This record gives sequence, C-alpha cells and structure tokens, in this order.
Amino acid sequence: MSIPHVFLTRFNLPSEGVESMIRAKEGWLRDRIVLFDRYSVPSVRGQDTGDVFWIVYLDPESPAWLKQRMSQLESEGLLAPIYRETVSDDDLAEDIRRVVGHDRGPVITSNLDNDDGLATDFVRRLRQARITAPRTALYVVFGLIKHGEQLFLRHDRDNAFCAVREDLTELRTCWADWHNRLSRHMPVVEVDGPPGWLQVVHGNNVSNRVRGRLVGPDAYRAAFPGLLDDVTEPSRTAKLRSGVVDSPVRFLRDRGRQAIRVGLVRIIGREGFDRLKYRGAGVLAGVRRRGGGVSS
Repeated sequence: MSIPHVFLTRFNLPSEGVESMIRAKEGWLRDRIVLFDRYSVPSVRGQDTGDVFWIVYLDPESPAWLKQRMSQLESEGLLAPIYRETVSDDDLAEDIRRVVGHDRGPVITSNLDNDDGLATDFVRRLRQARITAPRTALYVVFGLIKHGEQLFLRHDRDNAFCAVREDLTELRTCWADWHNRLSRHMPVVEVDGPPGWLQVVHGNNVSNRVRGRLVGPDAYRAAFPGLLDDVTEPSRTAKLRSGVVDSPVRFLRDRGRQAIRVGLVRIIGREGFDRLKYRGAGVLAGVRRRGGGVSS
C-alpha cells in the first residue's frame, strides 16, 4: 500500500489574515471557483498514482452555489469539503485521520492553494523522496509561474507547495508554519527534477508575483495537461530580454522585499505582519475597484 497523500486547501476560511477581507466577497468567490475548476481540480484528478486525498476547508456561511459545487466534487470522490469557522491543530489532525481511514503509519500532507496547479507526477515524486528523519519537510524546488499568456520557469527552495512526511500518530502537517519557515521545525529534503507545480498570477493575488525566466510551454504540456493551453511561445527577443533585463530586476526587487519582510517579522511578529498585509490588501482592493493598476 502506498503512502497516503493528503492535499490541504484553505478555500475561504473565515479566519483572520491577509486575505480574510477579500475571501468573504461574492465576486472573489465566483472568480476563485473558476480558477479552482480550471487549475486545481484537474491537477488533483490527474495525479498518476492512487491513495490521494483532498481536504478543502470552507466557511460554513458559504453561498449555496459553492456548497453545491463542492458536493458534486465530493460525490465524484475527488475531495472532502469541511465547513469550519476555524481549524485547530487537533481538528486538522482528526480530519486527516478520518479521511485517510486509519490513525497510524506514514502520511504526506501538502498545501495546495485554490488557484494553482500541479504536474501529474507531483505526488509520486514526493513519495519517492529519500527522507532524513521521521518528520521531514519536502519541496519540489522547480515549478512554473503562469501570467496571462506567459510562462516562467522558477527555482524556489521553500515554495508554497510545501509538503511534510510524518506519522499519523503525531501530526504537525505542512501547515505547521509558513511554507518558508518549516526548516525551523524539521529537516528539509529538496526534490529536484522537472517543474512539479504551477502558480497562477492573476488580478486577485495578494502576494504572488511574476518570478523566474520566461520559457515556452511545449516542453511542459505533457506534465500539465490542459493547464497551459492558452500559453503562447515567446519570441527570441522576449526570452533574451527576460534573461538579461527582467529577471535580474525582479531578483533585486524580491531581495529588497524579503529583507523588509524579515525585518518587520522580527519587530512586530507574525501576527503583526499579517495584520499589516491585511491592511495593505484593503488598499489594493480599493485601487482595483477604482480602476487603478497594480503591478505584478
């Protein structure tokens, strides 16, 4: 029997945080279910191995149309929708054990945002990783970022598609901390190889930005069936500009933002930083409503 793999998705939990104000909006929900059906659903459905489970957490006050869509996917056997106002560590552990069907033995949990996608071999590659400790964080370090008709190859050693392998008896899961802080709690194993995940940058992103090197889609279509159909082949000039100009500029931009982020977390803590981002999200939402531009 293969190691159970459980995807965890926060769809629209009413918990506090940077996106809580946006998640409650009807327009956000309708836009997000389109992305969910376009990228996340076919990604989990298309995994090339079995014993894959998917827990999707939702607000109990979600509209009827959203609950109906989740019920359809549950009937298919694709996911388990769970409606909670909050999810404690104990709740999470109990939900995982119930979905998997037993309470001991190894398990892998991994985070999947409700607007992103996966390569068909994502689960299989994590199962094949050589772990270094009873509890180990796993990262597929190469992925793709999609922005409109453009595609970028990204190397990210602590990306949001984080996973944790551990025993069901002592679960901490991939939600034990921010995805880029799991190394503070457990050893990390990096899974090399071709891109294993697809991050979609769109108008309602709060934190995600274009990163990486501009590439053509043809080499990656087989691993991401249907997810790259609207991506176009970039010109040689565009690729050159991306490598020589755009990528270095984005690298310096991200280094600066990361330095500010680390400094703020040290001063005001994680909760304070989340509140600051929350206020920033409100400003950005206001700009978008007034028709202003927000750069990626």
